[in-house]
Amino acid sequence: MTTSGFDRTLQTYGDLAVRVGLNLQPGQRLLIIGPLAHGGASLEAAPLIRRVAESAYKAGAPLVEVLWGDEPLQQIRFAAAPRDSFGEYSAWLPQALAGHVEAGHAVLSVYANDPDLLKAVPADLLGTVQQSTSRAVHPFRELISRNQTNWAVIAAAAGGWAAKVFPDMAQEERIPRLWDVIGRLCRLDRPDPVSAWKSHLESLSARAAYLNAKRYAALKYTGPGTDLTIGLPEGHVWVSGSSITGSGIAFTANLPTEEVFTMPHKDRVDGTVRSSKPLSYGGSLIEGFSLRFEKGRVVDLDAERGRTVLQQLVDTDEGAARLGEIALVPHSSPISQSGLLFYNTLFDENAASHVALGSAYKFTLDGGSAMDDAAFERAGGNRSATHVDFMIGSGELDVAGVSRDGSAEPLMRRGEWV
Repeated sequence: MTTSGFDRTLQTYGDLAVRVGLNLQPGQRLLIIGPLAHGGASLEAAPLIRRVAESAYKAGAPLVEVLWGDEPLQQIRFAAAPRDSFGEYSAWLPQALAGHVEAGHAVLSVYANDPDLLKAVPADLLGTVQQSTSRAVHPFRELISRNQTNWAVIAAAAGGWAAKVFPDMAQEERIPRLWDVIGRLCRLDRPDPVSAWKSHLESLSARAAYLNAKRYAALKYTGPGTDLTIGLPEGHVWVSGSSITGSGIAFTANLPTEEVFTMPHKDRVDGTVRSSKPLSYGGSLIEGFSLRFEKGRVVDLDAERGRTVLQQLVDTDEGAARLGEIALVPHSSPISQSGLLFYNTLFDENAASHVALGSAYKFTLDGGSAMDDAAFERAGGNRSATHVDFMIGSGELDVAGVSRDGSAEPLMRRGEWV
């Protein structure tokens, strides 16, 4: 891609993030949470973030702010900080994040993290940091779970991530290749990307409407290493790529997105499920793992790699051992058909059906956004300081919808919609 062509791609991506992802409104401030991308002062995602800022100002934003991350600083902390200090977290950031959302301003997260960044860090230290982070930003995540404001997640190519996705490619070719893939999967190569996204979102909305009309009582999953039944609460709502804030702003939280999703009943998950893709969690990879559930709770787990980190994730709090989301994605999705493993949840979760440990989104229950935590839990919703998606779908997964009378009908066969 030529320099001018790449600049056009970044501009298109920035416009898409602002117009389709956030649907930023005049007068809204924008907070961009920049990636912890390796490269130190070079900040590899900066060109994209600057394009987003430009688009946001053109859309009427009075102020755009960026919280930059720096992966080498993470490594320095783990190498040099006192061993008893890893439960510490910022004294001001959680309140700043929550205050920004409570004021009705928009949030954009940009992912570009190196999946192997912290692979040498002792699992107990890594788990402690993840737990302290999850607990500290819980109020912010609670507001997001209610769609208090418009928010979105996008990705930027960076050296560490590109090297993981394309390990056999020449170093100078990796980042341009990853940008090409991101552009294609985000429909930036279409003549009119905004119109292409409108059509795609309409298709996902039709799928969600179909599932909402079915009112299944449960879903039954069957595949290699998986025999799992997930109960659905009364009033569950299937949601597609597009959501609406409490103030009526329509937005698309993930670019790309290929899923329709809802919440499970926190106490009605039984059986065993095996991951179909690695989980990149907090700079560490968890691979080849399985979980066994009884009455909604994880009672046993195993992993070929990262078992300690997985156990600490499950132990974050009471709700971390239960499911908060189930999502259906066809095996034929463009991301799946790319044949690439991204080691990045934003992309990998849209290549395969998945579930999430931890908190449920309150907007996936009829009237849930107006419920307090106690009422939401009584209705079957899970509450936790964490929410971590992992992939279970493949070309070998079958999903059946179970009606209230116990009868079942095929919903997905070999990973495809029936």
